[in-house]
Amino acid sequence: MAAANIEQQNPIVGILMGSDSDFDIMKDAADVLEEFGIPYEISVISAHRTPGDLEAYASSAQERGLKAIIAGAGGAAHLPGVTAAMTVLPVIGVPIYSKKLSGQDSLYAIVQMPAGIPVATVGIDNARNAALLAVQMLALADEELMKAMQAFRVKLAEASRQKTAKIREKLNAKG
Repeated sequence: MAAANIEQQNPIVGILMGSDSDFDIMKDAADVLEEFGIPYEISVISAHRTPGDLEAYASSAQERGLKAIIAGAGGAAHLPGVTAAMTVLPVIGVPIYSKKLSGQDSLYAIVQMPAGIPVATVGIDNARNAALLAVQMLALADEELMKAMQAFRVKLAEASRQKTAKIREKLNAKG
């Protein structure tokens, strides 16, 4: 897998994080997008420290060719919601674990959006699932991407079956 390219040509997914300390989590989203060959861009933009930058980013996202945005944030976690308020593109929020409330504050901040401004939300620190959800959304309009997602699911199922076989082998070896 190639190293994360911060500025790819013609990105269709944006990955945002409120702080560079979130990168270790949000890199998982970039890795998935690379795995599926989906061009992306990645930025640190804070809803609180750089609200003007966020407004410029989110309000221009569609005209720049983005089709979805993955936004990770911890603590007050306003980044996904404020992003969703400034674009009609689907926004997928990734609550980031925080020491004080174990990420529950982030989860509640993202999942409790007001009616009319939806943000899809994945589990705490689960940027991988956020990217997989973005892939599924994009695959609705891309037959090749849908085939790749179906193949991914087949591999996932096979890996699960192999784990069952290993456990059964261990049990049979004891018996």
